[in-house]
Amino acid sequence: MPTIEDLHSGLGRGPHRGTASVVAVTTKASSAGIVNTVSTPGVRRAFTPRKKKKPWKSWLLFLLFAGPNVALLIVFTYKPLLQSLYYSTLQWNLGSAAAIPVGLGNYVSWFTDPGTSRVVTVTLIFTVATVGGGMVIGLLFAVLLNRKLHGRGAARTIVVAPYVLSGVAVGLLWLFVFDPNFGITAALLDAIGVASPPWYNDPHWALVMVIIVYLWKNVGYVALIYLAALQSVPRDLLEAASLDGASPMRAFRNIVLPLLGPTTFFLSITTLLSSLQSFDIIQAMTKGGPLEGTTTMMYQIYQEGFQAGRAGYSSAVATILFAVLLVVTLIQMKYVEKRVHY
Repeated sequence: MPTIEDLHSGLGRGPHRGTASVVAVTTKASSAGIVNTVSTPGVRRAFTPRKKKKPWKSWLLFLLFAGPNVALLIVFTYKPLLQSLYYSTLQWNLGSAAAIPVGLGNYVSWFTDPGTSRVVTVTLIFTVATVGGGMVIGLLFAVLLNRKLHGRGAARTIVVAPYVLSGVAVGLLWLFVFDPNFGITAALLDAIGVASPPWYNDPHWALVMVIIVYLWKNVGYVALIYLAALQSVPRDLLEAASLDGASPMRAFRNIVLPLLGPTTFFLSITTLLSSLQSFDIIQAMTKGGPLEGTTTMMYQIYQEGFQAGRAGYSSAVATILFAVLLVVTLIQMKYVEKRVHY
């Protein structure tokens, strides 16, 4: 049996000196299966191919792990969605045994209703203010809480704590804060000689009040996600920028913000969906008033379905809101994600 040294020495002899030896691959069939043999002069190496998993085993694993989640989605998400789409084509009142098919009549009624423009305007103002304000304030809080400060742990808890509270409880608490006679805001404004705004009687001030409370409750979520992203920014990049003479603001703008792109993209989608579906704070504080000054599309669904009993019309508004959410999300994923740096 020749040794490895003999093989190497053999490669240096003959007319093909300095070139690699020819590797012959032969395939032999045996009763146990196919055996591939790779041979060089005096060396044989055999291996058997890995057996492929049977397809039914992969499907069984899929059903075992994903089956329960898929079943829950079908029962509690997709089925109600399809039912709402069907109900939107009916003139049907809650509690009534009779329903009249009207086709697209409920959609035509909503688009031709004079109050629809006001509801859409309130929804846009509320969404832009809460999403944009929440992203900016949350990022500022995250940058501040990422620094080495005394009591940083307690400060983080204070910022995030409102997010885990009930929206109804938060709304009832802030009713006393904004009380024009005995509230904290009235006392603070009176101390500087300014009268308290009519939070409960003026539609514009009522909308401002609801936006402030929503931001106070949900800004902790944005700050928490941004804080986790800031802690993953490589420190050596910031140190290199500092050595090159870049100011902290310039390093933040040119290094940190691009690295926060995926987080900003994620938060823009989640906060937008949450804002458009906001209900509990409005219900606890203003109930859509005064003069429908805080009635968003989400709250209109509740009013039409459970107060006016117009289940078909309410389902039509819910379907329109779902379509808006779907279109906005697709636009974000198609165009905004292209500017995200991963």
